[in-house]
Amino acid sequence: MLLQGICDARRVRALYVPAAYATMDRCVCFTSKPCQFAGPKRMSESQSLQYKRVVLKLSGESLAGSGGRGISGKEMSEIAGQIEQAHRSGCQIAIVIGGGNILRGAQFSGTNALVQEATAHYMGMLATVINSLAMQDAIEALGLDTRVMSAVPVDKIAETFIRRRAIRHLEKGRVIILAAGIGNPFVTTDTAAAQRALEIDADVVLKATRVDGVYSDDPEKNPHAVLYDRLTYREVNEKQLKVMDATAIALCQEHSKPILVFNFKKAGSIVQAISGKTVGTWIGAE
Repeated sequence: MLLQGICDARRVRALYVPAAYATMDRCVCFTSKPCQFAGPKRMSESQSLQYKRVVLKLSGESLAGSGGRGISGKEMSEIAGQIEQAHRSGCQIAIVIGGGNILRGAQFSGTNALVQEATAHYMGMLATVINSLAMQDAIEALGLDTRVMSAVPVDKIAETFIRRRAIRHLEKGRVIILAAGIGNPFVTTDTAAAQRALEIDADVVLKATRVDGVYSDDPEKNPHAVLYDRLTYREVNEKQLKVMDATAIALCQEHSKPILVFNFKKAGSIVQAISGKTVGTWIGAE
């Protein structure tokens, strides 16, 4: 893998250097003078990862704080910090963010049904673009390179999603943020996360939530709800557990793509998840 640093002397992009240099304190830059290497550092061989390429699914509400609407700088900073920690451990990360903190299609139902359902879905896609741009700035503030890739062309602010280009960005050490779902209405961002995981050959879909995993019932309403450590796709469907929508589960089941549901509010939880430590609920084949 090739990594990219930034030359502090002239604030110019450094040459791509072999991954072996990532464990050193210096990089090779245009000035020929040694400078602090600011790119991502790889783990040592003894610190192997369970998952080396992941799709991280975040809800729009995760960016909003307790109010559930808008974008909270505090929440964004905390999430970006966890992503940076996981990325610097050597993991390639693609992020899919929902848009529910800005707009939900359900608000245009009933007496407020002037906006057609398909139109509401397109509006929701644009909400995910807004969230993705905010997340991009939050992550880049920590020194990582990112790319926002949108399923709907918005050339002035994001690249259009192209599978091979997305994989290349990951291989170059960039965090990619995948916006606008898959570009079609009536498809949730959960399904988009599953599909993108298949397209970029991710090892796992990480579903970030505010609870410790998948429960038998809503733990906020039922104190006796049971937390599952492991589930099969079939059990998720049979028990009608609210993990991801049925289409997303079906995609993962058909292609044996595991899902890990975990509490992203706990410090270091993303690193624990990619390291294979016991965290949250693992969903996979029989």
